[in-house]
Amino acid sequence: MKSLVASYAWCRRLTRSRARNFYFAIRMLPAPRRDAMCAVYAFFRECDDLSDEGQIQERREGLERWRRVVLGAEPDSPSPGLEAFRDATRRYEIPVGHFSDLIDGTLMDLDGTRYETFQDLYGYCYRVASTVGLVCLRIFGFDARPETEKMAEHLGIAFQLTNILRDVSEDAAMGRVYLPSEILSEFGMTPEDLLAGQPGPAFGDLIRHMASRARHYYELAEDLPERVHPCSRPALLAMRGIYRGVLGKVESLGSEVWQERARLGLAEKLWVVLLAWIEGLRCRMRRLWEGLAR
Repeated sequence: MKSLVASYAWCRRLTRSRARNFYFAIRMLPAPRRDAMCAVYAFFRECDDLSDEGQIQERREGLERWRRVVLGAEPDSPSPGLEAFRDATRRYEIPVGHFSDLIDGTLMDLDGTRYETFQDLYGYCYRVASTVGLVCLRIFGFDARPETEKMAEHLGIAFQLTNILRDVSEDAAMGRVYLPSEILSEFGMTPEDLLAGQPGPAFGDLIRHMASRARHYYELAEDLPERVHPCSRPALLAMRGIYRGVLGKVESLGSEVWQERARLGLAEKLWVVLLAWIEGLRCRMRRLWEGLAR
């Protein structure tokens, strides 16, 4: 029991120090759900760190070993968060396949980051982001309808597209181009143009086009907060509000997103969190009133 408490404490410290936008939102969850989110975040962080350390083959081997640990095929791991991770996945009945899918997405980055079509990019976004949404949905608690899980998938796509647009210049500097070649071609560009730091005169139009696609997926997931447990709703609203805010900054910057990173300031994040808390309170009051009226 003491080791489990220590494992959760380690996950909380890690999440607080490295999660940024994610941590702002999950602070609004009740403690048991918040701790579970910290435990799965530690898993996500482990994958990210393994993908950045050593030679390509070493990274691949590290991720595959971590997959075996997660699937229970290899019991030993030096990760201090493993005990908390396993407790959280049992407690909230999270399918381990979601974590394996995320590892597949992380491995895709090792194989190269070129996507010919938007559908190709969608597959990548599903693995690295929609899986996160599906995991979070289990911890939030939801109505168990298949369409609710589809909304979580779509919201993950929206979040990842937002990240890709925010980080487009930074990724290109690291040799990564996530924007699909066929869409780049529509705007007179190639992946090589981005890698060379010369995105072209239509770059702003490209950013706005991709931002509109991201907004489409936000809209497909519009009703998701109504389908999760009321105690989790403010956290989800805050998470969505922060990412939508970043996307709005991306759209405002247009071509300038190449030179300036789109981000929300602390005051803006706090405002989003306050609005999410008020909306969550309003929803709880409405449910209470509906219960009394029956």
